[in-house]
Amino acid sequence: MHEATPQNHEPHEAGPSRRSVLWTAGAAGAGLGLTGLGTPSAAAAAPQAPAAGPDTAAAPERHGKTMIGVPFEPRGTVRVGIIGLGNRGGSMIDLFLAMPGVRVVALCDPVQDKVAKAAAKVTKAGQPAPAVYTNGDHDFANLCQRTDIDFVYAATPWDWHFEMAKTAMLNGKHVGTECPLALRLDQLWELVDLSERTRRHCLQLENCCYGRNEMRVLRMAHAGLFGDLLHGAGAYVHDLRGLMFDPTYYEGPWRRLWHTRLRGDLYPNHGFGPVANYMDVNRGDRVVRISSFGTPALGLAAYRKQHMPAGDPSWKESYVESDRTISLVQTAKGRVIRLEHDVSTPHPYSRINSLGGTKGLFEDYPERIYLEPDQSNDEWGDFGKYAQWDHWLWKEHANPPGGHGGMDYMLVFRLTQCLRLGLVPDFDVYDAATWSAPLPLSDRSIRAQGAPQEIPDFTRGLWSKARPGMDSDRPAQ
Repeated sequence: MHEATPQNHEPHEAGPSRRSVLWTAGAAGAGLGLTGLGTPSAAAAAPQAPAAGPDTAAAPERHGKTMIGVPFEPRGTVRVGIIGLGNRGGSMIDLFLAMPGVRVVALCDPVQDKVAKAAAKVTKAGQPAPAVYTNGDHDFANLCQRTDIDFVYAATPWDWHFEMAKTAMLNGKHVGTECPLALRLDQLWELVDLSERTRRHCLQLENCCYGRNEMRVLRMAHAGLFGDLLHGAGAYVHDLRGLMFDPTYYEGPWRRLWHTRLRGDLYPNHGFGPVANYMDVNRGDRVVRISSFGTPALGLAAYRKQHMPAGDPSWKESYVESDRTISLVQTAKGRVIRLEHDVSTPHPYSRINSLGGTKGLFEDYPERIYLEPDQSNDEWGDFGKYAQWDHWLWKEHANPPGGHGGMDYMLVFRLTQCLRLGLVPDFDVYDAATWSAPLPLSDRSIRAQGAPQEIPDFTRGLWSKARPGMDSDRPAQ
């Protein structure tokens, strides 16, 4: 398996796009104040006032009732609007169209050719021609204002996720974004507050949580096979150098330019989400602090020197993003989670995906397991022999279509199933905010020589109560 195909859509223009100009102008401030979150004044501006309890970070006052345990409204047909039809959105639309009771109503991307190709897929699937929105970067707002959409899916460059999620909820839509949900703590808090006030779900659609191995380990952990959980690890280790310098894969250099702005973990969600699920983060435990360390930033410059011709625009870039970031996250129960990020050096793909407890451990890439009393003599066991612990989704869909080993299909199937049947989603806005928080906090920690940074309690103290999550029961249909 490989990474969730990066989400991108930049408009084709004769010169640099308005979006590129905007972010280039903001680079000195590390992207609209991202690095500024490490300064005392910016930290004070973020809504993290001291809380009543020692383990929680307080939230702003402008919020409503919790969204924990709130189901979707049941509906006969799920009507979807898709924003962003690049590599990710352009492939995920196939899965939405393959789902029972789902109709793709509207499409948005500034690149008209991409919208036309996606619209053709809709009509080929036997659905009515979708409405299309191609009038510049902000035409997504018009899509969100439609009254015939139930769920908005955003697969765009990272810096647009916050604005799109916010716009969707303000217009009464449930919304899901690709990684990350937002780039700053104040933005994460704003989306949590807005979800509560509007009663709309705001989800980080983390496909790796639906991987077969991840879901099997989850059920085994909850059944006590690993004993008392102690530690876990997750990562996004993927050599993206060739893609980031490819002039056609990403439209514009937006993905590579993030390496000129931040030093922290730019993509924590793929590794963090599954391990957080194993440990019932926000469902009986919570993450409280993170310490991060980063190597020098040498990989992209070395690749550029070897592969890019003189005069290429990339030669004007100075890279600061650590080639390898390593973060240690501690939970309220004292457990430790290790997160790693590296897309700038040569190595095989890995999400690490490990979990250890008092009875043994699992490690992925390659998959292997060591559990007492099944294994002994310091020899790894065969993880395939634990297939009886597969999640019901994988038992019912043994060979799912779509990318990334079938996890994309599982995500869309389960999401649309919850929407149709009026079920509580497998994860919520509190998980989305938690999984994205390491992005700004790891940058802050690295710039502070690894000093621990407090992770906010986005649940406002409700994390200590056990509740269902990814380890779901098969619904009656």
